[in-house]
Amino acid sequence: MKIGIIVGSTRNGRAGESVGQWVAKQAAERTGAEYELVDLAAYNLPMFDEATHPMMANKKYASAEVQAWSDKIDQFDGYIFITPEYNHSVPAAFKNAVDSLGSEWVGKALSLVGYGAVGGVRAIEHWRQITANFSMAVTRAEVNLSLFTDFAEGVCTPAGMQDQQLGKVFDELEQLTGAILSVAGANANA
Repeated sequence: MKIGIIVGSTRNGRAGESVGQWVAKQAAERTGAEYELVDLAAYNLPMFDEATHPMMANKKYASAEVQAWSDKIDQFDGYIFITPEYNHSVPAAFKNAVDSLGSEWVGKALSLVGYGAVGGVRAIEHWRQITANFSMAVTRAEVNLSLFTDFAEGVCTPAGMQDQQLGKVFDELEQLTGAILSVAGANANA
């Protein structure tokens, strides 16, 4: 199984890049899945404006940037969203990136790692609501990183408790993704 770790902030000087590196470093020690770090900032996505609804696009998009994003996202069986909390919600660029696609997300597993003044909890809760539209299965385990206690000079330096919580995220995500793949395989063979 292949899991995408998506850094969802595109801002200059963002903390998300450091969080993504922390998650990817821990993921590299895992044997239950292959993990890949994906930086949303590398895709330079336009604001969603395609005439065809993404769920009807059959993974074929007019924009070369959106097509490249689709091709990357479609490679994965599950995801970890690295999300900051902006104004009590999700970052606009990340929401736009999710909205720009359709069936690439459907029925896949998701875990959430949030960061912000209060650990990104409101952004995480909004992602749970948003991704329900894609029938995504979201793990209960999550990681909440505080900008005040889990970063030093802009670098993600979480305490041991956060490492343990991230381990639970990996465990639940791998189990959930495996179950989804198993069901999909059984249905394909039926």
